Amino acid sequence: MKIGMNQTWNQHVVKKGNKSLVLDVIKQHSPISRATIASQTGLNKGTVSSLVSDLLNEELIYESGPGESSGGRRPVMLLYNNTAGHAIGIDLGVNYLRGIRTDLNGAISEEQVVHFYDLTYEAIQKKLFLMIDALIANAPSSPYGIIGIGVGVPGTVDKRGKVLLAPNLNWENINLQSIIEKKYQCPVVVQNEANAGAYGEKKFGAGVHHQNIVYVSVAMGIGVGLILNGSLYKGHEGFSGELGHMTITANGDTCRCGGKGCWELYASEQALIQQAASLDMGVSDNAEHTLENLLDRAEQGNKQAIALFKQIGTSLGIGLSNIINAFNPELVVIGNRLSMAQKWIEPALHESIANQTLWFQQNHLNITFSKLTTHSTALGVAAFTIENFLTGSIQK
Repeated sequence: MKIGMNQTWNQHVVKKGNKSLVLDVIKQHSPISRATIASQTGLNKGTVSSLVSDLLNEELIYESGPGESSGGRRPVMLLYNNTAGHAIGIDLGVNYLRGIRTDLNGAISEEQVVHFYDLTYEAIQKKLFLMIDALIANAPSSPYGIIGIGVGVPGTVDKRGKVLLAPNLNWENINLQSIIEKKYQCPVVVQNEANAGAYGEKKFGAGVHHQNIVYVSVAMGIGVGLILNGSLYKGHEGFSGELGHMTITANGDTCRCGGKGCWELYASEQALIQQAASLDMGVSDNAEHTLENLLDRAEQGNKQAIALFKQIGTSLGIGLSNIINAFNPELVVIGNRLSMAQKWIEPALHESIANQTLWFQQNHLNITFSKLTTHSTALGVAAFTIENFLTGSIQK
């Protein structure tokens, strides 16, 4: 009896693995025939036919007209049904919300952005729900509807989606995943925004062809996501990546996290704006010091603005040198809002890294700015959501 039960369980596991393999091949190579799937996977034609039948019934794939014949009857082609459902990805920043709705390939079908300043958790939650409501309301009809919601947060998130600490938002112990799940009654993923950004770059951006990636999210704070040997590194409890809070000045300024001399105090959008406010730049109201306005001034030749960006680039390079020396990556991607300042920070960044990083670490190292710019995190949490949905469908 026990042997029979083990055999049934093993057959179930094998079927799930094979079904996942077949779906992945269709996703990557569609349109594709059953015979080609069998050839590429090594599965026999009967197994492929049975698994394809399951996937057709689940509406994860669909059939199209006949393809090219290699002699004999022209085969029916199979395609991945990327519009079988929709994912929502939210990048919850310190002073903004960016929401996207994607298909099952991560292609963005709608985007919404809201900016705010120094709001309470309750006020941000209200804006978050309004954004999610709008993205859901505008979604086209599909077999599975909204398959899940992903949220990237600039803080420490545990494995249950609880935000333990987001110092730049003044959040502690917010059960964000369960709060959103209770309201929308669908699967929810809550991730550290830099981890999500790293995954977004790996899936859709500059990191597609790389296995060891450091993604640096630079906005009001700094977060770091690590792709090591092709996989997202989360650490033992899921708390990796808080490198914006590594000390780069022993007796430096006090950070909101409680530490002193944190990297993000010297190399972030927050640092840029605070340093601009301390200068006489002909602006009467400090609220007018924004990244966008400082970029405009730099483009107009303002020497103070250009010097500020150079200083930020140098400080960014100091922290990055520590990370490069520690992890020996093949690719460093700088993303989020400060990637818009590439032109003004890149020369100082490269000079700083060249001066601070061990020479052998610089061999074959590529430092780039995000192709996805401000979309890395939202796309990353959407990708987590899509993968969880497909895995759940396969396991049924």
